[in-house]
Amino acid sequence: MSAPRLDGQVALITGASRGIGAATARAFAAEGAAVALGCEPEPMAVDLAEKVAEELRGAGGRAVAIPADLADPAAPDQLVAEARKALGDIDIVVNNAATGPRTHWRDIPLREWDHVQHVNLRASWLLARAAYPDLHRSENGSVINVTTVMAETGGKPGTLAYIASKAGIVGLTRALARELGPDGIRVNAVMPGAIRTEDEIERAPDPGPVFETITAVQSLKRRGFADDMAGAFVFLASAESSFVTGQVINVDGGWVHY
Repeated sequence: MSAPRLDGQVALITGASRGIGAATARAFAAEGAAVALGCEPEPMAVDLAEKVAEELRGAGGRAVAIPADLADPAAPDQLVAEARKALGDIDIVVNNAATGPRTHWRDIPLREWDHVQHVNLRASWLLARAAYPDLHRSENGSVINVTTVMAETGGKPGTLAYIASKAGIVGLTRALARELGPDGIRVNAVMPGAIRTEDEIERAPDPGPVFETITAVQSLKRRGFADDMAGAFVFLASAESSFVTGQVINVDGGWVHY
């Protein structure tokens, strides 16, 4: 039997209380990684993240939940410091946390625009910067950002701030890969399609209409779920992708074709 692909690694995953972040945390732990689960500092998110961490510890893994408000420019340094203190030097950073209120483009308040850019885009840069000393020491330093297929399709009305931030993630990924490549640190991104997570269920409890809309544009005629994303993150975090950097991997059921 082969060794776990992330054996001995330490991963910091933001937005890990549920959805894609939680699925990635479970997949990383199953491959031997210790996992720090970043979450919003609000009671429900903290409770969910604590439950995921408890689940992983119950299965024999090492995991800790760490609340952090990523709109605060000081939070990334604090999050990295707490993760390092709890689990050791960080080898893998997954920038998954995001916010995306829906507002008509002419009505977006400046505060809302800035909040979305700060959480989704600025924090991804700041977390990579905060973790850089650890990543530099690691033999498998890897940053994995999360964008969206809507950066390619333009999405739908009301999502301008979110899509702008996620298109920025693509540029950040490619530029940061150039910056960190000489240090042996890889930077890639995962581009999810329409994934049926808790967030979508809250917005659209009836899966039928969404199913019809989404499968009409996908090559694969089924919905994607958080667990469908996890394999791409494990691949990009592991030595299997040791010669892959600056890339964006679509996991979208064949929605976007190049």
